[in-house]
Amino acid sequence: MNNTDKEYLWKGTCNGNSTPGVNITLEWMDGAMGKAIDQVISVISIIILFITMISLGCTMEISRIKVYILKPKGILIALVSQYGIMPLTAFSLTKVFKLSSIEAISVLICGCCPGGTVSNIFSLALNGDMNLSIVMTTCSTTLALGMMPLLLYLYCKGLSLVNKVPYKEISITLISTLIPCSIGIFLNHRYPQYSRTITKTGLFILLIAAIIIAILSAMSIGDILWTLFSPHLIITTALMPIIGYTSGYALATLCRLSERCKRTVSMETGMQNVQLCSTILKVAFCREEIGALYLFPLIFLVFQVSEALILVVIYRSRR
Repeated sequence: MNNTDKEYLWKGTCNGNSTPGVNITLEWMDGAMGKAIDQVISVISIIILFITMISLGCTMEISRIKVYILKPKGILIALVSQYGIMPLTAFSLTKVFKLSSIEAISVLICGCCPGGTVSNIFSLALNGDMNLSIVMTTCSTTLALGMMPLLLYLYCKGLSLVNKVPYKEISITLISTLIPCSIGIFLNHRYPQYSRTITKTGLFILLIAAIIIAILSAMSIGDILWTLFSPHLIITTALMPIIGYTSGYALATLCRLSERCKRTVSMETGMQNVQLCSTILKVAFCREEIGALYLFPLIFLVFQVSEALILVVIYRSRR
């Protein structure tokens, strides 16, 4: 992006509805310690995404995919909900709450992301259809290569932000996710006895890395973290997952899927791949543009997991 674009983006974050405290954060990040921590977080974000995609690949079985390709009703409904409901929800909320330019782009990128491995865990907790869950995650991740740039272009056009999104960098990041995912598929095919161990190890490393990022972020901007996010952005973040869960369940009900499939589609709709979103925000945008908003996916993760846990508790208590 050129200097005019950068100026425009940050002008958008200085209005009454937007993220305050940005200048304070950037001044701190310009120091030697700030730059070092920023670099470490960038490297860890890429490593997290790499490990996550390998773990995801280890859950994929070609035989399962074939079954749902022959009977694609569940997949089609899931993809409509994933790439129809969530991007539209993100776009609508940015319009309703009049988010700033960079906030709107962050929310839209999150809304256009495919489902992640966390959705598989919660589908299991809700006694959902695990085969459908894994195939949905697989298909949405594969289609993200084309769907994310397309949806971002269409929705950013509606917000007059078409020229503000680094499509090339986002596409490169998406393409790079196919490599570790392919490695995971190969490992699962060649050494299926180790797939579960690899997946569990990947999730453990993901947890440790997330804690490290949280600590480093707290060291850099911990005292002003919540002042960096506007109330409207926090409300948007809280509403997105629950709208996704309820809309996905409603769509599956209208299409007369089984109860297990309804719960699966619900989780796959509302849960986004926050690792991918965080990496895109950290890698595709320069530090002066994104500021502390690379932490937005972590805040989204807190809400999406918390709301999903409430649904799990409700489901378990009524069984």
